Amino acid sequence: MAETVQHLIADNGYLAVFLLMMLGCMCIPIPSEVVMAFAGALCAPDFAASVLGSPEAALSVGWVAFWGIVGSMVGSLVAYWFGAWGGRPAIDRWGRYLLLRPHEVDRAHAWFERRGEAVVFLGRLVPLVRAFVSLPAGIARMDLRKFTLFTLFGVIPWCVGLALAGKALGSQWQTLEKYFVPASIAAAVVLLAGVVWWVVKRTREGRVTTDHLDRASEASEGSGPATPGPTV
Repeated sequence: MAETVQHLIADNGYLAVFLLMMLGCMCIPIPSEVVMAFAGALCAPDFAASVLGSPEAALSVGWVAFWGIVGSMVGSLVAYWFGAWGGRPAIDRWGRYLLLRPHEVDRAHAWFERRGEAVVFLGRLVPLVRAFVSLPAGIARMDLRKFTLFTLFGVIPWCVGLALAGKALGSQWQTLEKYFVPASIAAAVVLLAGVVWWVVKRTREGRVTTDHLDRASEASEGSGPATPGPTV
């Protein structure tokens, strides 16, 4: 994936930065840290000369950051609207297969109204998580203005910081990966653990409900019809 990302950016420049960052915020786990750091490195004339063939072909760090931000915002809003307009009907229809209940979406909406700003902002700063945070915000119908504002607050430091770091490191830009790979692995483990916990919890609840229904049915059958009293 990382090599493909590098080839796309080297061949297509700002367009690739925009499209990759957009897709990376639409539940497609494209490594946005690689996108921004490598594009930032191409802003260093020496590194640009080795990759693009000429120092004059170097990208502008300002435009790299700009198109990274724009792509991230577009992708985030697309994922939000997909969740808002398609997520709830899908859960109402097929949620039982995903172990989700409609009233839990209502609870998620209330939760996002209270804490959504922090979730969206911090989620933009965590590898892997940033790819998926927009969808549940949309499904929960988080206030769009708050979602947009705090998404922007999280996207700006991510894109600007990585672009500047990539330019400063130049040919050594991949040293950034040693910081992001462990974070990505940790995020994946946490997400997987959360899914496993949810499935186990719902499976147990389903078994308890089934046991209660069986006992109630047995008790009803065991009592039998009422015996009429003596006729006077």
